[in-house]
Amino acid sequence: MLLATDIQPFDWNRIFFSDESPPLFLLEVGLRCFLTYLMVLGALRVTGRRGVRQLSIFELSIILGLGSAAGDAMLYHDTPLLHAAVVFGLVSAMYLLFNRLTERFPKFSDWLEGAPVLLVENGEINLPNFTKQNLTQKELFGELRQRQIEHLGQIRRAYIEATGDVSVYFFADEDVRPGLPIWPERKADKRHRAEQAGQYACACCAHIQTLAKGELAHCAVCHHDEWLPACDAKRIA
Repeated sequence: MLLATDIQPFDWNRIFFSDESPPLFLLEVGLRCFLTYLMVLGALRVTGRRGVRQLSIFELSIILGLGSAAGDAMLYHDTPLLHAAVVFGLVSAMYLLFNRLTERFPKFSDWLEGAPVLLVENGEINLPNFTKQNLTQKELFGELRQRQIEHLGQIRRAYIEATGDVSVYFFADEDVRPGLPIWPERKADKRHRAEQAGQYACACCAHIQTLAKGELAHCAVCHHDEWLPACDAKRIA
């Protein structure tokens, strides 16, 4: 460990290079930078689009990639500025490269950033798509409630975008159909047996079925057996 007396202020060789590593170490810095950048992109890909909400995956990756390099170069005497400059240069170059690749190859863009995914279609949850997302029903319903949505029968289509935002298209009032209520208090009303005859919404996929009084039934779409009385209220923004 270096003591205060061991540090020579304005030692330009120490500021730009390093007494502990040879100039060839810059190549290793470049390799570390490249591999770390790929790991950051991979981690963001795994955590899902909700984790990068309001930022593109490239904007977030460059923030993470440059944050430590900038902080270390500012605070620690044994972090040469030239090493930090290599990190900044390579991360910026890879940022531009990946942006160009996403513009030129749409499939690569969809794989890396994600394409819009249909979650709700004609008042019912698209389970094959929904189960592939890093998203819970509770989170989806929370997003919809912020748009003053009372039940899924008000929704014609809802997508999760690459940013993690949820885009919603509504039925006209005259076309609103019975749907699964999404108020938290209504979730406590889930039941296996229909207490009264009428239309019920599957608590899992929101499929609507007409049940007789006292009937036990499995959903025709997802085969779950929990139901909520369907709601047909019009949307009031």
